[in-house]
Amino acid sequence: MAPLARCHGQTSCTEQRDRDNTFMLLRDEVEMLRRVPIFSRIAPAKLKLLAFTSDRMTYNVGQDLFHQGDPADAAYVVLSGTADILVHSPAGDIKVADVELNSIVGEIAILCDVSRTATVRATSPLEVLRISKEHFLKLLSDFPEMAVEVMRVLADRLNHTTAELTAARAAKLPQVAM
Repeated sequence: MAPLARCHGQTSCTEQRDRDNTFMLLRDEVEMLRRVPIFSRIAPAKLKLLAFTSDRMTYNVGQDLFHQGDPADAAYVVLSGTADILVHSPAGDIKVADVELNSIVGEIAILCDVSRTATVRATSPLEVLRISKEHFLKLLSDFPEMAVEVMRVLADRLNHTTAELTAARAAKLPQVAM
């Protein structure tokens, strides 16, 4: 039989285990954040600060992270699972994009200082890191390299959206016989 672990000093064994578990979760969150494109070039110490000031949250299938029109109070980094981005229309909700592992959502409303532009709904069990608006904006201010990565991600989304809009409008144009 293995000897029992002993805790020394003023820390109880339970407190030590809690601290060890917190450290392991923090280390895991830092590794997950490194895989997110906007955080990939950020120093590990800065990512540790981000992970420490964020909240890990879970959602079941069908649960919404936020709704179109809600105040923009946080951005969310997808640690596991998938979700749909839905926009309300007179004909009902329209799916406009998928959210996958290592994606960030909710940052546009924060950056534009507007209410949520879409609803995000979990399509599988979803685990996210919730970054408050205040922390997100402070990070962008303190770490210009992160701001540049956010601009790259947003520019890529704009490019993709422009291509989709062009294709949709072209499909509606009358065909000219040659």
